[in-house]
Amino acid sequence: MKEKKYDAIVVGELNVDIILNDIDSFPEIGKEKLAGKMDTTLGSSSAIFASNLSSLGTRVGFIGKIGQDQNGEIVLSSFQKKGVDTSMIIRSQEYNTGATIVLNFDEDRANITYPGAMEHLVYDDISTELLMSAKHLHFSSFFFQPGIKPDLVKLFKKAKSLGLTTSLDPQWDPAETWDFDYAKILPYIDIFLPNEGELKNISGTNNLNDAINIILEFCNILVVKNGSHGSTIYHEGKVTHEKPFLNTSVVDAIGAGDSFNAGFIHKFIKNSPLQECHLFGNLMGAVNTTRSGGTAAFDDFDSIMEIAHSKFGY
Repeated sequence: MKEKKYDAIVVGELNVDIILNDIDSFPEIGKEKLAGKMDTTLGSSSAIFASNLSSLGTRVGFIGKIGQDQNGEIVLSSFQKKGVDTSMIIRSQEYNTGATIVLNFDEDRANITYPGAMEHLVYDDISTELLMSAKHLHFSSFFFQPGIKPDLVKLFKKAKSLGLTTSLDPQWDPAETWDFDYAKILPYIDIFLPNEGELKNISGTNNLNDAINIILEFCNILVVKNGSHGSTIYHEGKVTHEKPFLNTSVVDAIGAGDSFNAGFIHKFIKNSPLQECHLFGNLMGAVNTTRSGGTAAFDDFDSIMEIAHSKFGY
């Protein structure tokens, strides 16, 4: 069998994060507040996942859309530094690169996003040839991408027919309508990666156990993330909970869920046991919290594992 060019292709949204820390207090209409620190970094769930997955040593290509602007250059240079193949990224003449303003408060945050070009990535931008070059397909932020949203079932059905494994992290719905047709999409997803809040909203119930039972009817491997409370896998009638690696001095939690995904998929692509994928996902989520932004703690495999050892005894 011919060797694949990529271990994983990531399809998703691209933007920069403008992160404000040490904020006086929550913003109020008609008043001005001060922030003590500002950073501009690579943002978006898909991009953080791809960057950190590549830093772990996985061969990653990205399919997405950005503008012909300075923020687009930040996206490309950030990816290139981490070894992500950017040759499939489309640069729009019509739309600007998206941006998210992140207001950080301890381990939580408030975000405002301008979607820009990310809304205009469509199914026809993703050729069969591109999919055939990878072992695995990952997609994040379903609700931020109306251009591809109607054809997502078709995309994953094609990926499965070509022999790829697949994963999906739905992320939050800013409109809070939660129109995610899980009965049609999830049969083509090998690993579904919501957090507890997303899972309950998607399933239409406030009860976590009910939400799990609803989704499991259509799901292969369900991984439910719950921040500092760890994460749980549901698969073939088995329930496995892993405690978190707790960081007692969190810098911020931006991208922690995406870093969990990167750790999990890094091991999954190597055909590691699910327990090992699970443990490594928790570890990478914790490593993420030791630096500002979603990617700063992920320079290369050796430095990542040094943080894992020194901070978490791994």
